[in-house]
Amino acid sequence: MTPMEHAEERLLTPYQQPDEAAAELSLRPTRLGEYIGQDKVKANLKLLIEAARGRKEPLDHILLYGPPGLGKTTLAGVMANEMGVKKRITSGPAFERPGDIVSILTNLDEGDILFVDEIHRLNRVIEETLYPAMEDFAVDFIIGKGPSARTMRLALKRFTLVGATTRLGLISSPLRDRFGVHCHLEFYDQQALVEIVKRSAVILKVTIDDAGAVEISRRSRGTPRVANRLLKRVRDFAQMRAGGVVTVDVAHQALGMLEVDKLGLDATDRHLLETIVHKFGGGPVGIATLAAATNEEPDTIEDVYEPFLLQLGFIQRTPRGRVATEHAYHHLGVAPPKREPGSAQPLLFG
Repeated sequence: MTPMEHAEERLLTPYQQPDEAAAELSLRPTRLGEYIGQDKVKANLKLLIEAARGRKEPLDHILLYGPPGLGKTTLAGVMANEMGVKKRITSGPAFERPGDIVSILTNLDEGDILFVDEIHRLNRVIEETLYPAMEDFAVDFIIGKGPSARTMRLALKRFTLVGATTRLGLISSPLRDRFGVHCHLEFYDQQALVEIVKRSAVILKVTIDDAGAVEISRRSRGTPRVANRLLKRVRDFAQMRAGGVVTVDVAHQALGMLEVDKLGLDATDRHLLETIVHKFGGGPVGIATLAAATNEEPDTIEDVYEPFLLQLGFIQRTPRGRVATEHAYHHLGVAPPKREPGSAQPLLFG
């Protein structure tokens, strides 16, 4: 199971029924003016889009990277709408043979956007097929075998490749360098999340007061996807037990039932911190050892759990492993250990 698939099974990102998936699509902004947050990225994309439209050319290839749920897929749709072109969505693991990517590329119209999620999971053969497509808008075929083999080049219509990844370091340098624009999406601040919650509440026809929106945004891990899903769960609670109105008290009770604490940590996040603190004395502990102790995959810990815990300052990545900080101890209600300056830490290999 991939880290992204695992994330869909977590409390904060549960499995979506078809009607819920449709509702989430309706919450996505379709224009830059509707897109909340990521101001630096929006400013750069606005300039890029206006310049490309002025030249009547497709956008340059764009690489979006950052933790999951921050709006990479949404931004690809926004760019397509602003450019007045179609968008095709796929993912890196979907391509098994060069013919898979060639069949998509040859069906793109002039200026279309091809959005490839998890682009870091493309295999090397697929990458090499993409190089001439991205640079020269052409794909190369080898016809025949042995001494009689020859290369044939097929021209493509000019298109824009938008790649999205949560792990920039796993993209090979030749592929990464072929993207003309790199955009780093960061976690959202609370003010932006409050605006997102209020906007989504209007679309979902949920009555919510300002304090209720603030409470939900505080526990949304800096992520719009989480904010929208928590809003839906709080809406359900309000509908059944509070007359359909979301107040700060209703939000507090609903999120308490979901075991989402005041900082947005769920039971799985706390289990990870408790494992480092109680089983390994606060660390350092190697990622493989930590994964075995928590029954999680190392990639899942690195992609799903760690980014937000690092942002909160609850853990540190060191050459010797993961270490829980004093902030983590205080959040768990545990007294941090007293260590002498310069004292040796136990080394747990992973």
